[in-house]
Amino acid sequence: MTTDTLPQRPRQAAATGSYQDLSRRIREAGLLHRTRGFYLGLLVALGLALAGLVAGAILLGDSWFQLLIAGALGIVLTQAAFVAHEASHRQVFDSGPANDRLGRILANGVVGISHSWWMTKHSRHHANPNRRGKDPDIAPDTIVFLPEDAARQNRVMAALTRVQGWAFFPLLTLEGLNLHVTSIRTLWAAERGRQRTIELAVLAVRLTVYPALVFWLLPVGMAFAFLGVQLAVFGVYMGASFAPNHKGMAIIGEDSKLDFLSKQVLTSRNISGGGVMSTLMGGLNYQIEHHLFPNMPRPHLGRARRLVREHCARHGVPYTETTLLRSYAIVVRYLNEVGLSARDPFDCPMVRRFRQV
Repeated sequence: MTTDTLPQRPRQAAATGSYQDLSRRIREAGLLHRTRGFYLGLLVALGLALAGLVAGAILLGDSWFQLLIAGALGIVLTQAAFVAHEASHRQVFDSGPANDRLGRILANGVVGISHSWWMTKHSRHHANPNRRGKDPDIAPDTIVFLPEDAARQNRVMAALTRVQGWAFFPLLTLEGLNLHVTSIRTLWAAERGRQRTIELAVLAVRLTVYPALVFWLLPVGMAFAFLGVQLAVFGVYMGASFAPNHKGMAIIGEDSKLDFLSKQVLTSRNISGGGVMSTLMGGLNYQIEHHLFPNMPRPHLGRARRLVREHCARHGVPYTETTLLRSYAIVVRYLNEVGLSARDPFDCPMVRRFRQV
Protein backbone atom coordinates (compact mmCIF):
# COMPACT_ATOMS: atom_id res chain seq x y z
CA MET A 1 0.00 0.00 0.00
CA THR A 2 1.26 3.49 -0.85
CA THR A 3 0.05 6.97 0.02
CA ASP A 4 -1.57 7.07 -3.43
CA THR A 5 -3.80 4.07 -2.63
CA LEU A 6 -4.89 5.01 0.88
CA PRO A 7 -8.64 5.27 1.49
CA GLN A 8 -10.24 8.69 1.38
CA ARG A 9 -10.16 10.55 4.70
CA PRO A 10 -12.50 13.56 4.47
CA ARG A 11 -11.56 14.92 7.89
CA GLN A 12 -7.85 14.20 7.68
CA ALA A 13 -7.03 17.81 6.79
CA ALA A 14 -8.18 18.68 10.30
CA ALA A 15 -5.46 16.40 11.67
CA THR A 16 -2.76 18.79 10.53
CA GLY A 17 -1.59 20.55 13.65
CA SER A 18 -3.87 18.46 15.88
CA TYR A 19 -0.84 16.65 17.27
CA GLN A 20 -0.31 19.59 19.61
CA ASP A 21 -3.75 19.06 21.11
CA LEU A 22 -3.10 15.33 21.55
CA SER A 23 0.32 16.04 23.03
CA ARG A 24 -1.22 18.45 25.54
CA ARG A 25 -3.74 15.80 26.67
CA ILE A 26 -0.95 13.24 27.00
CA ARG A 27 1.13 15.60 29.15
CA GLU A 28 -1.83 16.56 31.32
CA ALA A 29 -2.51 12.86 31.94
CA GLY A 30 1.06 12.49 33.23
CA LEU A 31 1.94 9.87 30.63
CA LEU A 32 5.38 11.32 29.90
CA HIS A 33 6.51 11.06 33.54
CA ARG A 34 9.35 8.61 34.12
CA THR A 35 8.64 5.24 35.75
CA ARG A 36 12.02 4.53 37.31
CA GLY A 37 10.58 1.90 39.66
CA PHE A 38 9.33 -0.16 36.72
CA TYR A 39 12.66 -0.10 34.91
CA LEU A 40 14.64 -0.74 38.09
CA GLY A 41 12.50 -3.81 38.80
CA LEU A 42 12.85 -4.96 35.19
CA LEU A 43 16.64 -4.57 35.23
CA VAL A 44 16.90 -6.44 38.54
CA ALA A 45 14.71 -9.24 37.14
CA LEU A 46 16.85 -9.49 34.00
CA GLY A 47 20.03 -9.48 36.08
CA LEU A 48 18.71 -12.29 38.29
CA ALA A 49 17.56 -14.25 35.25
CA LEU A 50 20.99 -13.89 33.65
CA ALA A 51 22.74 -14.94 36.86
CA GLY A 52 20.39 -17.91 37.19
CA LEU A 53 21.15 -19.05 33.64
CA VAL A 54 24.90 -18.81 34.27
CA ALA A 55 24.52 -20.84 37.48
CA GLY A 56 22.32 -23.37 35.66
CA ALA A 57 24.85 -23.76 32.86
CA ILE A 58 27.67 -24.39 35.36
CA LEU A 59 25.61 -26.94 37.32
CA LEU A 60 24.43 -28.78 34.20
CA GLY A 61 27.92 -29.20 32.80
CA ASP A 62 28.29 -31.61 29.89
CA SER A 63 24.61 -32.08 29.05
CA TRP A 64 22.47 -31.44 25.99
CA PHE A 65 19.97 -29.79 28.33
CA GLN A 66 22.34 -26.85 27.94
CA LEU A 67 20.42 -26.03 24.77
CA LEU A 68 17.45 -25.07 26.98
CA ILE A 69 19.76 -22.65 28.78
CA ALA A 70 20.87 -21.32 25.39
CA GLY A 71 17.28 -20.69 24.27
CA ALA A 72 16.44 -18.97 27.56
CA LEU A 73 19.58 -16.84 27.22
CA GLY A 74 18.42 -15.72 23.76
CA ILE A 75 15.15 -14.57 25.33
CA VAL A 76 16.87 -12.70 28.19
CA LEU A 77 19.26 -10.95 25.79
CA THR A 78 16.33 -9.87 23.63
CA GLN A 79 14.59 -8.44 26.70
CA ALA A 80 17.81 -6.57 27.51
CA ALA A 81 17.82 -5.24 23.94
CA PHE A 82 14.27 -3.94 24.48
CA VAL A 83 15.44 -1.93 27.50
CA ALA A 84 18.46 -0.65 25.53
CA HIS A 85 16.00 0.47 22.84
CA GLU A 86 13.93 2.29 25.45
CA ALA A 87 17.01 3.94 26.96
CA SER A 88 17.98 5.17 23.48
CA HIS A 89 14.59 6.93 23.35
CA ARG A 90 15.11 8.57 26.79
CA GLN A 91 12.26 6.52 28.27
CA VAL A 92 14.06 5.30 31.38
CA PHE A 93 15.70 8.30 33.08
CA ASP A 94 15.12 12.06 32.98
CA SER A 95 18.78 12.64 32.16
CA GLY A 96 19.94 12.11 28.60
CA PRO A 97 23.48 11.09 29.61
CA ALA A 98 22.09 8.56 32.10
CA ASN A 99 19.94 7.00 29.38
CA ASP A 100 22.94 6.91 27.04
CA ARG A 101 25.09 5.18 29.65
CA LEU A 102 22.44 2.55 30.29
CA GLY A 103 21.91 2.06 26.56
CA ARG A 104 25.63 1.62 25.92
CA ILE A 105 26.05 -0.83 28.80
CA LEU A 106 23.11 -2.98 27.69
CA ALA A 107 23.64 -2.75 23.93
CA ASN A 108 27.43 -3.02 23.75
CA GLY A 109 28.29 -4.92 26.91
CA VAL A 110 25.33 -7.27 27.37
CA VAL A 111 23.67 -7.78 23.98
CA GLY A 112 26.75 -7.23 21.80
CA ILE A 113 25.26 -4.67 19.38
CA SER A 114 26.70 -1.22 18.66
CA HIS A 115 24.72 1.44 20.52
CA SER A 116 25.83 4.29 18.23
CA TRP A 117 24.97 2.34 15.07
CA TRP A 118 21.55 1.47 16.46
CA MET A 119 20.90 5.07 17.53
CA THR A 120 21.77 6.45 14.09
CA LYS A 121 19.76 3.87 12.16
CA HIS A 122 16.73 3.93 14.47
CA SER A 123 16.57 7.73 14.62
CA ARG A 124 16.42 7.87 10.83
CA HIS A 125 13.60 5.30 10.88
CA HIS A 126 11.55 7.29 13.41
CA ALA A 127 11.95 10.50 11.43
CA ASN A 128 10.66 8.92 8.20
CA PRO A 129 8.94 5.56 8.78
CA ASN A 130 8.23 3.67 5.54
CA ARG A 131 9.38 6.63 3.43
CA ARG A 132 11.11 5.69 0.20
CA GLY A 133 14.78 6.60 0.17
CA LYS A 134 14.83 7.75 3.80
CA ASP A 135 13.82 4.88 6.08
CA PRO A 136 16.80 2.50 6.48
CA ASP A 137 14.41 -0.24 7.64
CA ILE A 138 13.03 -0.61 4.10
CA ALA A 139 16.37 -0.32 2.32
CA PRO A 140 17.10 -3.38 0.14
CA ASP A 141 19.01 -6.19 1.84
CA THR A 142 18.60 -9.96 1.89
CA ILE A 143 14.89 -9.19 2.26
CA VAL A 144 13.47 -6.57 -0.12
CA PHE A 145 10.57 -4.36 0.95
CA LEU A 146 9.78 -2.34 -2.19
CA PRO A 147 8.70 -3.66 -5.63
CA GLU A 148 11.15 -1.41 -7.49
CA ASP A 149 14.03 -2.85 -5.47
CA ALA A 150 12.82 -6.39 -6.11
CA ALA A 151 12.75 -5.72 -9.85
CA ARG A 152 16.44 -4.74 -9.77
CA GLN A 153 17.62 -7.96 -8.09
CA ASN A 154 20.19 -10.12 -9.86
CA ARG A 155 19.20 -13.62 -10.91
CA VAL A 156 20.51 -15.34 -7.77
CA MET A 157 18.89 -12.96 -5.29
CA ALA A 158 15.68 -12.78 -7.35
CA ALA A 159 15.15 -16.50 -6.74
CA LEU A 160 15.10 -15.85 -3.00
CA THR A 161 13.09 -12.64 -3.31
CA ARG A 162 10.27 -14.42 -5.14
CA VAL A 163 9.67 -16.58 -2.05
CA GLN A 164 10.94 -14.13 0.57
CA GLY A 165 7.66 -14.06 2.49
CA TRP A 166 7.91 -17.76 3.25
CA ALA A 167 11.66 -17.48 3.87
CA PHE A 168 11.37 -14.48 6.19
CA PHE A 169 11.03 -16.25 9.53
CA PRO A 170 13.57 -18.99 8.76
CA LEU A 171 16.04 -16.25 7.76
CA LEU A 172 15.54 -14.58 11.13
CA THR A 173 17.52 -17.42 12.69
CA LEU A 174 20.57 -15.69 11.16
CA GLU A 175 19.56 -12.18 12.24
CA GLY A 176 21.35 -12.38 15.60
CA LEU A 177 24.65 -13.13 13.88
CA ASN A 178 23.93 -10.43 11.29
CA LEU A 179 23.40 -7.80 14.02
CA HIS A 180 26.75 -8.62 15.62
CA VAL A 181 28.61 -8.57 12.29
CA THR A 182 26.92 -5.36 11.11
CA SER A 183 27.80 -3.62 14.38
CA ILE A 184 31.48 -4.43 14.04
CA ARG A 185 31.61 -3.65 10.32
CA THR A 186 29.84 -0.30 10.71
CA LEU A 187 31.96 0.80 13.67
CA TRP A 188 35.16 -0.27 11.93
CA ALA A 189 34.29 1.94 8.94
CA ALA A 190 33.18 4.90 11.10
CA GLU A 191 35.23 8.03 11.70
CA ARG A 192 37.84 7.51 14.39
CA GLY A 193 37.11 8.93 17.82
CA ARG A 194 37.09 8.17 21.52
CA GLN A 195 33.53 6.83 21.56
CA ARG A 196 34.18 4.57 18.58
CA THR A 197 37.29 3.16 20.24
CA ILE A 198 35.42 2.46 23.49
CA GLU A 199 32.55 0.78 21.66
CA LEU A 200 34.87 -1.40 19.62
CA ALA A 201 36.76 -2.42 22.76
CA VAL A 202 33.59 -3.30 24.68
CA LEU A 203 32.13 -5.21 21.74
CA ALA A 204 35.40 -7.07 21.25
CA VAL A 205 35.36 -8.17 24.89
CA ARG A 206 31.68 -9.13 24.75
CA LEU A 207 31.97 -11.06 21.49
CA THR A 208 35.14 -12.95 22.44
CA VAL A 209 34.88 -13.61 26.19
CA TYR A 210 31.33 -15.00 26.07
CA PRO A 211 32.04 -17.61 23.33
CA ALA A 212 35.36 -18.46 25.00
CA LEU A 213 33.56 -19.22 28.26
CA VAL A 214 31.05 -21.42 26.42
CA PHE A 215 33.86 -23.40 24.76
CA TRP A 216 35.68 -23.65 28.09
CA LEU A 217 32.58 -25.04 29.80
CA LEU A 218 31.28 -27.38 27.07
CA PRO A 219 32.66 -29.85 24.53
CA VAL A 220 33.32 -28.29 21.11
CA GLY A 221 30.23 -29.71 19.35
CA MET A 222 27.93 -28.83 22.21
CA ALA A 223 29.45 -25.34 22.46
CA PHE A 224 28.73 -24.67 18.77
CA ALA A 225 25.17 -25.95 19.26
CA PHE A 226 24.75 -23.72 22.33
CA LEU A 227 25.87 -20.59 20.48
CA GLY A 228 23.76 -21.52 17.45
CA VAL A 229 20.58 -21.95 19.49
CA GLN A 230 21.17 -18.76 21.46
CA LEU A 231 21.78 -16.70 18.31
CA ALA A 232 18.81 -18.27 16.51
CA VAL A 233 16.39 -17.60 19.37
CA PHE A 234 17.73 -14.06 19.76
CA GLY A 235 17.38 -13.32 16.04
CA VAL A 236 13.89 -14.78 15.69
CA TYR A 237 12.66 -13.06 18.87
CA MET A 238 14.06 -9.68 17.79
CA GLY A 239 12.73 -9.96 14.25
CA ALA A 240 9.34 -11.28 15.31
CA SER A 241 8.96 -8.31 17.68
CA PHE A 242 10.01 -5.55 15.27
CA ALA A 243 8.66 -6.89 11.94
CA PRO A 244 4.88 -6.61 12.65
CA ASN A 245 5.07 -2.89 13.34
CA HIS A 246 5.46 -1.42 9.83
CA LYS A 247 5.74 -4.14 7.20
CA GLY A 248 2.66 -4.12 4.98
CA MET A 249 1.61 -0.64 6.10
CA ALA A 250 1.48 2.45 3.88
CA ILE A 251 4.65 3.29 1.92
CA ILE A 252 5.22 7.04 1.68
CA GLY A 253 6.65 8.59 -1.47
CA GLU A 254 9.96 10.38 -1.10
CA ASP A 255 8.38 13.76 -1.86
CA SER A 256 5.00 13.20 -0.17
CA LYS A 257 3.84 15.78 2.36
CA LEU A 258 2.14 14.47 5.51
CA ASP A 259 1.69 16.05 8.91
CA PHE A 260 3.57 14.39 11.77
CA LEU A 261 0.57 12.60 13.28
CA SER A 262 -0.65 11.14 9.98
CA LYS A 263 2.86 10.11 8.94
CA GLN A 264 3.40 8.15 12.13
CA VAL A 265 -0.07 6.61 12.46
CA LEU A 266 -0.60 5.59 8.83
CA THR A 267 2.69 3.72 8.67
CA SER A 268 2.43 1.92 12.03
CA ARG A 269 0.49 -1.08 13.28
CA ASN A 270 -0.40 -1.96 16.88
CA ILE A 271 -0.59 -5.52 18.18
CA SER A 272 -3.47 -6.35 20.52
CA GLY A 273 -2.90 -8.22 23.75
CA GLY A 274 -2.48 -5.53 26.40
CA GLY A 275 0.01 -5.91 29.23
CA VAL A 276 0.99 -9.49 28.43
CA MET A 277 1.90 -8.58 24.86
CA SER A 278 3.70 -5.47 26.10
CA THR A 279 5.91 -7.68 28.28
CA LEU A 280 6.60 -10.08 25.43
CA MET A 281 7.36 -7.34 22.90
CA GLY A 282 9.01 -4.76 25.13
CA GLY A 283 6.22 -2.26 24.49
CA LEU A 284 6.64 -2.49 20.71
CA ASN A 285 3.05 -3.71 20.46
CA TYR A 286 2.04 -0.07 21.06
CA GLN A 287 3.93 1.01 17.98
CA ILE A 288 1.63 3.92 17.07
CA GLU A 289 1.91 5.49 20.50
CA HIS A 290 5.66 4.82 20.57
CA HIS A 291 6.13 6.65 17.27
CA LEU A 292 3.98 9.58 18.33
CA PHE A 293 5.69 9.85 21.74
CA PRO A 294 9.09 8.10 21.47
CA ASN A 295 10.16 9.06 25.01
CA MET A 296 7.02 7.73 26.69
CA PRO A 297 7.83 4.99 29.25
CA ARG A 298 6.53 1.54 28.46
CA PRO A 299 4.01 1.33 31.37
CA HIS A 300 2.12 4.40 30.06
CA LEU A 301 1.70 3.30 26.44
CA GLY A 302 -1.49 1.31 27.14
CA ARG A 303 -3.23 4.35 28.67
CA ALA A 304 -1.99 6.55 25.84
CA ARG A 305 -3.52 4.13 23.34
CA ARG A 306 -7.04 5.08 24.44
CA LEU A 307 -6.38 8.79 23.97
CA VAL A 308 -4.70 8.28 20.60
CA ARG A 309 -7.51 6.05 19.28
CA GLU A 310 -10.11 8.61 20.29
CA HIS A 311 -8.10 11.41 18.69
CA CYS A 312 -7.63 9.51 15.41
CA ALA A 313 -11.33 8.60 15.27
CA ARG A 314 -12.27 12.24 15.82
CA HIS A 315 -10.00 13.42 12.98
CA GLY A 316 -10.64 10.56 10.54
CA VAL A 317 -7.11 9.12 10.65
CA PRO A 318 -7.14 5.30 10.23
CA TYR A 319 -5.74 3.54 13.31
CA THR A 320 -4.54 -0.02 12.67
CA GLU A 321 -4.47 -2.73 15.32
CA THR A 322 -4.53 -6.50 14.88
CA THR A 323 -3.46 -9.73 16.56
CA LEU A 324 0.12 -10.94 16.50
CA LEU A 325 -0.61 -13.96 14.29
CA ARG A 326 -2.64 -11.85 11.89
CA SER A 327 0.23 -9.36 11.65
CA TYR A 328 2.62 -12.17 10.73
CA ALA A 329 0.24 -13.30 7.98
CA ILE A 330 0.13 -9.72 6.66
CA VAL A 331 3.93 -9.47 6.69
CA VAL A 332 4.37 -12.77 4.82
CA ARG A 333 1.75 -11.84 2.23
CA TYR A 334 3.22 -8.37 1.70
CA LEU A 335 6.76 -9.68 1.25
CA ASN A 336 5.54 -12.29 -1.23
CA GLU A 337 3.66 -9.61 -3.18
CA VAL A 338 6.82 -7.50 -3.33
CA GLY A 339 8.71 -10.60 -4.43
CA LEU A 340 6.49 -10.95 -7.49
CA SER A 341 8.42 -8.02 -8.99
CA ALA A 342 11.60 -10.13 -8.98
CA ARG A 343 10.74 -11.90 -12.23
CA ASP A 344 13.26 -14.32 -13.65
CA PRO A 345 15.08 -12.27 -16.35
CA PHE A 346 15.26 -15.42 -18.51
CA ASP A 347 11.52 -16.06 -18.22
CA CYS A 348 9.92 -15.90 -21.67
CA PRO A 349 6.80 -13.65 -21.66
CA MET A 350 5.17 -15.71 -24.45
CA VAL A 351 5.65 -18.99 -22.56
CA ARG A 352 4.33 -17.38 -19.38
CA ARG A 353 1.28 -16.12 -21.28
CA PHE A 354 0.35 -19.58 -22.61
CA ARG A 355 0.95 -21.16 -19.19
CA GLN A 356 -1.75 -18.87 -17.78
CA VAL A 357 -4.28 -19.90 -20.43
